Amino acid sequence: MSAFMSAHRFVLAAALAAAAIAPVTAAQAQVTRVQKDTKSLILDGADVKAGTDLFFLSGKLASPVDPTKTFADVKSIDDLGDTKTQTISALNNIKETLASRGYAISDLIKLTLFVAADPKLGKMDFAGANEGFKQFFKTAENPSTVARSTFQVAALAGPYFLIEIEGIAAKKPAPKKK
Repeated sequence: MSAFMSAHRFVLAAALAAAAIAPVTAAQAQVTRVQKDTKSLILDGADVKAGTDLFFLSGKLASPVDPTKTFADVKSIDDLGDTKTQTISALNNIKETLASRGYAISDLIKLTLFVAADPKLGKMDFAGANEGFKQFFKTAENPSTVARSTFQVAALAGPYFLIEIEGIAAKKPAPKKK
């Protein structure tokens, strides 16, 4: 074999090896939402490929119903609302945090809901949490939904909070500016 052919094969082999270990480009980054039953409120899961931007949200709580009040002013569940109201408030807080980082509510792929018992009901208000959830997912504005887990907890950070929601968002990276 000639020196030219050996060098040519070496360069070809090196190029193939480099391509195999090259990072995934933005064009290849993707999220596949898996949902067997399309009528279901939540996904079965989400497949996130390498190269996708991820944003992990800490648990978000509801804000006081009266926007002039601070958390220090909260003296009862009525100041924060029932589970449905608190779910809507927490998801609005999530939406605001996502927007501040360049994400949308439709970029969410996973939510974890921590729900405390509503003293007025004597149990966790799962239906109320779902009613609040439905205002953000599988809507005309956001036809997507998320993988989700819900846990009943004994209590949350404050005595009047009924739900805390944490999440993960994923999206294709923005094109790099040249």
